[in-house]
Amino acid sequence: MSAALSCLPFSVLDRSRVRRGQSRPAAVRETVEFARLAEEWGYHRFWVAEHHSVPGVAGSAPTVLAAAAAAATARIRIGTGGVMLPNHQPLVVAEQFGVLESLFPGRIDMGLGRSVGFTDGVRRALGHDKRAAQDFDAQLTELLAYFAAGNHGVHAWPAEGLRVPSFLLATGSGAERAARFGLPLVIAAVGGEDRMVEAIDRYRAEFRPSLPGAAPYVVVSASIVIADTAAQAHRLLLPEAWSAAYARTRGEFPPLIPPAEIETLTMTARERRIFDEGLYGHLYGTEDEVADQLERLVGRTGADEILVHTSTYDRGARLASHRRLALVAGLAHGSPGELERVGARPGTAA
Repeated sequence: MSAALSCLPFSVLDRSRVRRGQSRPAAVRETVEFARLAEEWGYHRFWVAEHHSVPGVAGSAPTVLAAAAAAATARIRIGTGGVMLPNHQPLVVAEQFGVLESLFPGRIDMGLGRSVGFTDGVRRALGHDKRAAQDFDAQLTELLAYFAAGNHGVHAWPAEGLRVPSFLLATGSGAERAARFGLPLVIAAVGGEDRMVEAIDRYRAEFRPSLPGAAPYVVVSASIVIADTAAQAHRLLLPEAWSAAYARTRGEFPPLIPPAEIETLTMTARERRIFDEGLYGHLYGTEDEVADQLERLVGRTGADEILVHTSTYDRGARLASHRRLALVAGLAHGSPGELERVGARPGTAA
């Protein structure tokens, strides 16, 4: 492990994925328990996501879930990855984060995205349509203004005057927008690593400080899996890849199913193509293999932080992967056996 990697913050994004046979309330409770474990293992942040009417994702109210995760922890930063601003009124978002920061001072992050509801029905239920995303710059400007002390007119108390770090999730022109607003950038290799690197370079070149001393800050989001062998780690990626293939061919993102079942499926040509695409771009393997892949990724991107998002059917294997990554990244102190006992306490079993 290089010195650069050992000094890098590592964080976790959890979407409250549902496994077949698991209740959605159980998946949400699992997210809160995962936040507590991530804190014990030394991760820097723990973020939750926003999805509406998705059968395989239970995380629908990120600020509510963030409050529960913050209450279950003591030191780790808690935030959203992210709140989809076009789905909400900026005033309400500012008030929610103002309450979170008031209850858990110095620990709250406001990660924001530009996506709208997945289907026409969801968008109608949220009271918005696709055009809402076109007003994102105005929405973001309004939201950030509510935190400025001395704002006149409508007040988003208790947010006014509070310092809640804001992050922009990069989709489409997100990198340029983050640079224009002078905000930290959260970006993944959607469309390939080369495109991600190009977007990061543009972000750094075009960055305009929004506060005195503000500088470009890049959080690279990546799916990372560590297991005893590369083959075992690769197998853990199958459930999420199949969910993506199922969603893109049937219009519904399903709960995760076991790899053994996926291996017996007869897929259509289109399903197979999407499934195979879903297996690209991950970092996986043994500890040494993943460390090499991470050093290459950080070398190419100059990442200031890594945000880990990993889903698989086997919850125990997923927790073990995050424990092992904590050791690889130098986050956790103690032997692998000690970390194993932390992960095996009651309530954390698969």
